[in-house]
Amino acid sequence: MNAKEFNAYKARYRAAIQQVLSETEKGRLDEAAFPAYSHRNPFINRLFWQRLRKVMDYIQTRQPYQSILDFGCGSGVMLPFLASVSAQVTALDVDLLPLQSVQKYIPLAQNVAVQDATQTRLADLPQNAYDLIVALDVLEHVHDLPKTLSELFGLLKPNGQLIVSGPTENILYQVGRKLAGPEYSGAYHERGIAEIKTEILKLAPIQRIATLYPPLPLFEIFSAKK
Repeated sequence: MNAKEFNAYKARYRAAIQQVLSETEKGRLDEAAFPAYSHRNPFINRLFWQRLRKVMDYIQTRQPYQSILDFGCGSGVMLPFLASVSAQVTALDVDLLPLQSVQKYIPLAQNVAVQDATQTRLADLPQNAYDLIVALDVLEHVHDLPKTLSELFGLLKPNGQLIVSGPTENILYQVGRKLAGPEYSGAYHERGIAEIKTEILKLAPIQRIATLYPPLPLFEIFSAKK
């Protein structure tokens, strides 16, 4: 996806998210990062979208895929892209309101299947079935990280990859959160990316994709191969 295509993708999603925010109870969609993807501060907005751009670039160089799982799909911001590089995409989340709200403005592609994680557990999904699992800014939320990671790796095909991004929770990140506004309390975070990396390294080696931005990074993005 070149810069022009990405900017068009971003503009379309920003417009949809802004419209949804205007229609929804204040605070209801904070955990799905709606305020961040439409933030008026250019640095905050760029930071959140650059995470997606780095992941998209990495995924695109390794396409095509047969099956991708978007674990913790949130608003579905990655789904149009994932649907363009994979024959099948599964979107899974415990809260489908963000995705359903955006769907009114950006309908899902026909090759995207949505699963409610309150009804469908990871163990219910087909084992050894996915070429790629995307888990962007979600693993800091889960309660039982070792169990979740074990189940995610069980879903991957041999040589399949898990792509992870998450906040560092360092002092700069905490200051930035306060400056960004009350929507960024982080109260729903169980951990930072360092703990996530430690747990993943017990299962597989990791490969760095991007760090945003050294020397005091706010987010890290990496992959791990089964």
